[in-house]
Amino acid sequence: MKKFNFRKVLDGLAAASPVGSSGGGSGSGAGGGSVHPGGTAGAAGTPREEIQETLTSDYFQICKTVRHGFPYLPTALAFDPVQKILAIGTRTGAIRILGRPGVDCYCQHESGAAVLQLQFLINEGALVSACADDALHLWNLRQKRPAILHSLKFNRERITYCHLPFQSKWLYVGTERGNTHIVNIESFILSGYVIMWNKAIELSTKTHPGPVVHLSDSPRDEGKLLIGYENGTIVFWDLRSKRADLRAYYDEAIHSVAWHHEGKQFMCSHSDGSLTLWNLKSPNRPFQTTIPHGKVQRDGKKPESCKPILKVEYKTCKNSEPFVIFSGGLSYDKPCRRPSLTIMHGKAITVLEMDHPIVDFLTLCETPYPNEFQEPYAVVVLLEKDLIVVDLTQSNFPIFENPYPIDIHESPVTCTEYFADCPPDLIPVLYSVGAKHKKQGYSNKEWPISGGAWNLGAQTYPEIIITGHADGSVKFWDASAITLQMLYKLKTSKVFEKQKVGEGKATAEIVEEDPFAVQMMYWCPESRIFCVAGVSAYVIVYRFSKHEVNTEIASLEVRLQCEVEDIITPEPETNPPFPDASSQLPSLKSLSGSTNTVACEGTMKDSIPCLSVKARPVRMPPGYQADLVIQLVWVDGEPPQQITSLAVNSAYGLVAFGNCNGLAVVDFMQKTVLLSMGTLDLYGSSDPYQRQPRSPRKSRQFAADNFCMRGLSNFYPDLTKRIRTSYQSLTELSDSPVSLELERCKSPTSENRENSFSRSRSSSVSSIDRDSKEAITALYFMESFARKNDSAVSSCLWVGTGLGMVIILSLNLPASDDLRQSEPVMVSPSGTVLTLKGAVLTFACLDCMGTLTHRPYEVWRDPHSADDGDKTRKRKLVMHSPSSSQDMGDHQFAVICSEKQAKVFSLPSQTCLYVHNITETSFLLRADVVTLCNSVCLACFCANGHIMTLSLPSLRPLLDINYLPVTDMRIARTFCFTNEGQALYLSSPTEIQRLTYSQEMCDNLQDMLGDLFTPVETPEAQNRGFLKGLFGGSGQAFDREELFGEATAGKASRSLAQHIPGSGGIEGVRGAAGGVIGDLTRARIALDERGQKLGELDERTASMMASAEAFSKHAHEVMLKYKDKKWYQF
Repeated sequence: MKKFNFRKVLDGLAAASPVGSSGGGSGSGAGGGSVHPGGTAGAAGTPREEIQETLTSDYFQICKTVRHGFPYLPTALAFDPVQKILAIGTRTGAIRILGRPGVDCYCQHESGAAVLQLQFLINEGALVSACADDALHLWNLRQKRPAILHSLKFNRERITYCHLPFQSKWLYVGTERGNTHIVNIESFILSGYVIMWNKAIELSTKTHPGPVVHLSDSPRDEGKLLIGYENGTIVFWDLRSKRADLRAYYDEAIHSVAWHHEGKQFMCSHSDGSLTLWNLKSPNRPFQTTIPHGKVQRDGKKPESCKPILKVEYKTCKNSEPFVIFSGGLSYDKPCRRPSLTIMHGKAITVLEMDHPIVDFLTLCETPYPNEFQEPYAVVVLLEKDLIVVDLTQSNFPIFENPYPIDIHESPVTCTEYFADCPPDLIPVLYSVGAKHKKQGYSNKEWPISGGAWNLGAQTYPEIIITGHADGSVKFWDASAITLQMLYKLKTSKVFEKQKVGEGKATAEIVEEDPFAVQMMYWCPESRIFCVAGVSAYVIVYRFSKHEVNTEIASLEVRLQCEVEDIITPEPETNPPFPDASSQLPSLKSLSGSTNTVACEGTMKDSIPCLSVKARPVRMPPGYQADLVIQLVWVDGEPPQQITSLAVNSAYGLVAFGNCNGLAVVDFMQKTVLLSMGTLDLYGSSDPYQRQPRSPRKSRQFAADNFCMRGLSNFYPDLTKRIRTSYQSLTELSDSPVSLELERCKSPTSENRENSFSRSRSSSVSSIDRDSKEAITALYFMESFARKNDSAVSSCLWVGTGLGMVIILSLNLPASDDLRQSEPVMVSPSGTVLTLKGAVLTFACLDCMGTLTHRPYEVWRDPHSADDGDKTRKRKLVMHSPSSSQDMGDHQFAVICSEKQAKVFSLPSQTCLYVHNITETSFLLRADVVTLCNSVCLACFCANGHIMTLSLPSLRPLLDINYLPVTDMRIARTFCFTNEGQALYLSSPTEIQRLTYSQEMCDNLQDMLGDLFTPVETPEAQNRGFLKGLFGGSGQAFDREELFGEATAGKASRSLAQHIPGSGGIEGVRGAAGGVIGDLTRARIALDERGQKLGELDERTASMMASAEAFSKHAHEVMLKYKDKKWYQF
């Protein structure tokens, strides 16, 4: 008998127990582990003896790996000109740091407060962030996962602007009250030196100058600070003498200020679209005022006002005119004009129009020193939904080709699929066909954000991510080694006719917006067959070819509709042994030929599809080419319902799909419909419910278009929001209640799940409350035992429904490949029905040794190959079913997982060997059978945020972590697992978050991540020359330490700001996740901390020694002075 490791069993139970206590994953009792149903112990004994499961809880650990895509809702931008890395802050408190391709780091403020401003400590490997909760944070970038070293929380004032001079450790902080504070970056302690607003402005001024909108030190003299106030006041403050050297006033609000590198002039941008240039020698008025986009008045008056210039940069060049670059400032008389960036170079003015509003921009210059010729070479422009870099070295200002995957959201993502360890030839093949469609006209220079270091690491297997989008496009991405690069883009809408403006009414009744949105995808990497289900109730089968072809697109139309009658609850005495059957709400169905129709205005629609397939020959470039389009049609005035499940098999040449009405099976080789049947009829005589005929229900009172599917507004039910007007409607969902009409016609998976976030689908939902259609929720083609007494495997289609029923259909395929194109394929119910609790999510098949059986497939061959004109050439099939039963074994395991439980059946006996009740109070959103460390397990993601893994076939809990609460349906729709312990989901409308549940990958993650900081020499300052040194600046060196230090300035009020020590490198330790690397990281951090403490001790010792020496010297002087005096002379 096999010996059980009790420690591992207890580990499994321990992993399950916290969930029950927290109202989450596992239920109590039998739900906590694997149990035998009554009478199956004997049957279960044999496989238990044979199968040695290798996976234990030690193999599993959850951690985030990398985040791809454009930072969602960006607010701030910073660049380190020496390290050449870029930081972007967001409204959600996130920071993304980008360097060379592969160097992409995500970090998050715990508070979640919006990032107002970012400042690099140039070439120091550190970053300061200022947030909307009036906290400053110092991030350590010298570790692969940045962490906060110090925080400073202002209590009484709101932060509006920060400035950190190059190579200074003192940060200037402007506030809403108009005061300027100074923070020591090393200790993150506030200096006692404060520039109060009432000291900065003239005593005669009666009004408050407003918040500080700008701070900068003079390039000519570090001891002078330029302070810009919102109301138009500019103060040039002498830090040494603590008084204003000069004050300037302008009658328009200031938005930004920029210096000329010589420090004699500065430029301001204003709210009336004007730029003013000021000279320090004559501050009474600007010596130049321009409104670049203002119309010149004929009578010589001042040009008319324009929109505010939100930011201006003034950059000088040694051999050409200076660049003046600004955002905004356009004329009011062009309201539809797009946001723009204006570049003024000499007399030339170039306006670059942007697709999205400009958040911020930065000019990249050759030198980090503000008092040298700046020599700008590029402008980084951060838009609301894009990041572009403009090349300033070429007169036409081309943009650089962006190497980052920031266009994931080009059209909103509607679904995702993830394939790890796929065939290695796929990535170069997809790249070769995708590269032909690349855009031209980019700058020929190298991408300027080139900092950091990255190497491939130990992980070498190929990974592909596929994203489906609202406009019908599908993108294939190379996701190997935690990077992301687009390989190929497929536009599924090209198979349909474009709708003319006047003809949009018919489709608008079905889908309000985006009729081509991708709802579901199925990909067979080995045969390269790709299948897409669209929101307008169609399925497209694609084949891959390296050759261009000009051909007509084959299409089929399928009637798949049934009437929902009054609800019938199953009678107790006829129920099968099916858990919680009363909550499943069975319903009576009838075939599509029903006499009950919907009374609606106008002509009743019947047998017409939602979209029109192109009838003429279509040119198809190399890549994926449409082989067949299958469309569901209107039936008796009822629109077709959304497709809820999809499966394709290249070896069988079949595609199957289902919705809440029934199932369709299509032969895509012969282009014929094999089966189109209501769900009830799939049972045949095996229907587990007693359903009796009832009178037809009354005609509905509402029009058909209220009952029809509302496209993505219920696929992603933002209800009435439109996708184009509300960018988030595809990706962000409210949990608000839906009207009954809309709820009835939602896809059944969402019908059952979207209302379950606050309560489980239990018997408390009365059967009278709502209709329920038994949807087809899972489909799986495999070689299996269809019936109880079968002695050999045969081709089968496993069908799972929303009521937890599993129906096995037998597929009778022609015996030889020669007859496949001519002989019909027969599909028939086998009579086998299995039951689970909750809607079925996934199937898998294990052989008698517990190894995952791969689905049969056809080896890829080019359908349009030029070297072989014989269309009847033999197909090469891989069936994974040896002919002799001795090789295959006399039984196999069927793994079935529903949203409530998992079961493992032995076939052909159909004995339930193992059952695990995964959750009682919630439901699963995703379940996948995946391979890990040459073994296999079931990975589950629950709506309560738990990620779980179960061993196979025994369903022992191996991992259960409360990881990610499902705050909106975007996460639920896009979460997917794949092999080798990887998973992903859409963390925001624009970003993909990848994570791992493998302990091995967690341990190796530090090696795979890029380095943000690399040792680089700071460039030397240019020699200023004798005369410039003599006349060009202040005579004495400026010692900030002496001026701002505690000895001179004293301590700041404790109530003004609170210092909060950061976690140091704890984040880095978490990333290392407890392995050897984790220990080394902890040791290194401990050494750093110890070194820091020793350094502080050294400084204190030196200070005490200096103090002692001073005291000794003073005492000696006193002794000499009074040495020869008598006592009465004192």
